[in-house]
Amino acid sequence: MLLFLSDLHCRYHLVNQQIRDAERRFETAIDATVLLGDMGLFEPFLNRYFRREGERFACPLHFIEGNHEDFDAFPRLLQLYGEYFRHLPRTSVTPLDGWPCLALGGVEYMDAYTTPEASLILPRHIDACLALPRDAARLILSHDCPAGIGVPSTPGFEHYGPPGIRGARALADHFRPRFWLFGHHHRWFDATVDGTRFVGLPQSWMGYAVLTREGDLSLVPNPLNPGEPPPFRWRGLLPRPNAGLLRTDRTPTDPLQGGPA
Repeated sequence: MLLFLSDLHCRYHLVNQQIRDAERRFETAIDATVLLGDMGLFEPFLNRYFRREGERFACPLHFIEGNHEDFDAFPRLLQLYGEYFRHLPRTSVTPLDGWPCLALGGVEYMDAYTTPEASLILPRHIDACLALPRDAARLILSHDCPAGIGVPSTPGFEHYGPPGIRGARALADHFRPRFWLFGHHHRWFDATVDGTRFVGLPQSWMGYAVLTREGDLSLVPNPLNPGEPPPFRWRGLLPRPNAGLLRTDRTPTDPLQGGPA
């Protein structure tokens, strides 16, 4: 059974709390946890949790990148802390508990002042996914939502237009996945469109989803005390020169290991 979380934002201790809750509720072990972006890959917090405090996740954790990660140090941090979790590179397909999962980390919709260029989903990422065989993925994992499925604009960001990944329709038509899971928008969402169930998760401290090998997907609200937000001023979140809006066809260098260049 897979457990899905999103938007952890450096609060790594919440992962085991939600795993324990899920195992108690469903009376079975969680085989792996999948984080749908915004893990908060920043060295001060990684070092404190895994090295100084000696903590570990209770089961293997796989994650896709969101927009709140240290992209300047991303490859180095994966090398230093790769024993504790596994990154699913953008446009890659990974089998998880019997489900072939297509990873599409990054965003198209967010405030440009808090979104590094390396996190942007670009047309070439969509093209790389479409080059895969149609039967390559039964589940799509993204941080941002697909456009056009009914997710509303975040209050205060309406000037960016409708939210979501613009190439998502092409991906859904190509793969016809059973499920598409995402985070980023900090709210629950559940809708079925043309046979695909689109599920959005809130922040990790508000709940999780679990998926069985047989295809039963359950959404579980389980509010936890998230603790105080990290005080560290995150590196890599200030806008780059000529950052502009996120809706763009720019092709910045992508530093993510295993991702498209």
